[in-house]
Amino acid sequence: MAEAAGPQWATWRVATERALYGEDGFYRRPPGPAAHFRTSVHASPLFAGAVLCLARAAGLRTVVDVGSGRGELLRALHALRPGLGLVGVERAARPAGLPEPIDWLSAMPEGVEALVVANEWLDDVPLDVVELTVDGPRLVEVDPATGHERLGPPPSGSDLSWLDRWWPLSRTGDRAEVGRPRDEAWAAVVRRLRRGIAVAVDYDHLRGDRPRSATLTGYAHGSQVAPVPDGSCDVTSHVALDACAAAGQGAGSTWTLLATQRAALRALGVDASLPDLATARSDPAGYVAALSRASQAGELVARGGLGDFGWLVQGVGTAVPAPLAQVASRTDS
Repeated sequence: MAEAAGPQWATWRVATERALYGEDGFYRRPPGPAAHFRTSVHASPLFAGAVLCLARAAGLRTVVDVGSGRGELLRALHALRPGLGLVGVERAARPAGLPEPIDWLSAMPEGVEALVVANEWLDDVPLDVVELTVDGPRLVEVDPATGHERLGPPPSGSDLSWLDRWWPLSRTGDRAEVGRPRDEAWAAVVRRLRRGIAVAVDYDHLRGDRPRSATLTGYAHGSQVAPVPDGSCDVTSHVALDACAAAGQGAGSTWTLLATQRAALRALGVDASLPDLATARSDPAGYVAALSRASQAGELVARGGLGDFGWLVQGVGTAVPAPLAQVASRTDS
């Protein structure tokens, strides 16, 4: 009888890349990510309405959706405004039934004039995990079949520089996720804009409030699970959006806004106020519809939920759109 194969150790970045985007990876399998977790796009069409509001305010006639899943945001935008130019960027094949006018690409196009939206995309850009030991930082390696870990060699010099700037480790046992690949991915998005606005929406942290432990986790079938990089679940972690912002500035953005989703969506017209109860008698159908919209809006801006997500908004060759002009930018303190 053949002996069972031993652990196939890899860094978290390598293992996650295979698990999510390999030939039979999590993001390539049907029915798609919507079967496993709920994003703002799935929560309500009000999110698509806010995206459309931002595009109109910026005078942009094309929306590029990076990390499109199965095209849910694009479908909603097409229903709201059929003449809007729509482009999906996704490694998975074009979804069945996607409206014909929507373009579907495997990579961000060059030289576009558009509003680019990356909703919960950066958290799925694979990266390495580092743990501080008495001998200095060490890469954490993982067995993709089991999720078991061991400490590996020191990180590269470029990763150590990133940690020093963005996520310094001070105590033995502290962990961090090295966000350099995400910075590079975001910079590539901004660099491809000839004119427009790029928006990243994700659960995040800033330098003044980094967690002591890494945030790596998994999601499958609507539940949070152990992050085993075998293709059975999403493997994800929070995003250092302030580091991505600096990378976007280096790539050519001329202004930057870091805000909560709650603040950004309210500025773009998402209103969770309950309708006047008096209208329930005079217009019961209208009251019920308004109550439903308020409930959906409430989920999008909820504290402790989707409303706490971070928005990184950066412009290239544009002014700050009027609806966002009064939104207070977050700091790293």
